[in-house]
Amino acid sequence: MRKNVNLDQRLKRVFLGGGLIGAAAGILFTVLIANIIISGKEAGFEKQQTKLEKENEELQSQANKVNAVHNNAELLAGGEDGWALALVNETHPLDTSYAPAELYEVESERSVDARIREPLDRMLADAEAAGLSMYVASAYRSYDQQRTVFNATMQDWVNQGYTPLNAYDETKKSVAVPGTSEHATGLAVDIIASEYEALDDRQGETAEQQWLMEHCWEYGFILRYPPEKADVTGIIYEPWHYRYVGEAAAKEIHEQNITLEEYLGE
Repeated sequence: MRKNVNLDQRLKRVFLGGGLIGAAAGILFTVLIANIIISGKEAGFEKQQTKLEKENEELQSQANKVNAVHNNAELLAGGEDGWALALVNETHPLDTSYAPAELYEVESERSVDARIREPLDRMLADAEAAGLSMYVASAYRSYDQQRTVFNATMQDWVNQGYTPLNAYDETKKSVAVPGTSEHATGLAVDIIASEYEALDDRQGETAEQQWLMEHCWEYGFILRYPPEKADVTGIIYEPWHYRYVGEAAAKEIHEQNITLEEYLGE
């Protein structure tokens, strides 16, 4: 009879022990499942968070562009000194309805913001006195004129066998997308040598451009799209494109060998 009692006790211990082992295993299994679920949820949460962050960046970018449009037009139209430093590029577009309050015709059918008349005339006159021959080939462009220039350039690429998309990408490298062109400000001019009128890198080798690059800052102008700065400006080297920024800013930009974007910290 005692043997049977002992057997019963041993069996109870085995079953109880087995229950404890089973319970422990059950708890471990539950924890593992919970971890898998949590990990899955965390991965889903991270994915959702990344998506939301990307959407937020896109919205912020759009908001910045809207603010840039407003600020550019407001800054350019203002009477304070800051108007000469308005930044217009792909990320800082200009309201398509903007036009300088007063235009000055520097060449036939080529006008600039009247506020830069004096320094521009003085620069051209001093260049002529130095025995150089140059002229303003392009100045203020309305939105419609920007579209005409952009579309014509894009068509040239298409005629060379480029697809419309590739032609668009190539055009953007040398012609600002309508609404993002500095020419709309009336503060930018394309100046070329009379004896070499091609708009290519060789233009920069002419005596006229060499003089302008050395002296333009003295009149408040900068070479807007210098070599090896396309990654900053978004536009390839244009040795004919000059932009008025004011004498103080032009001096600093020239001395530091930087772009307007870098000067403004954009």
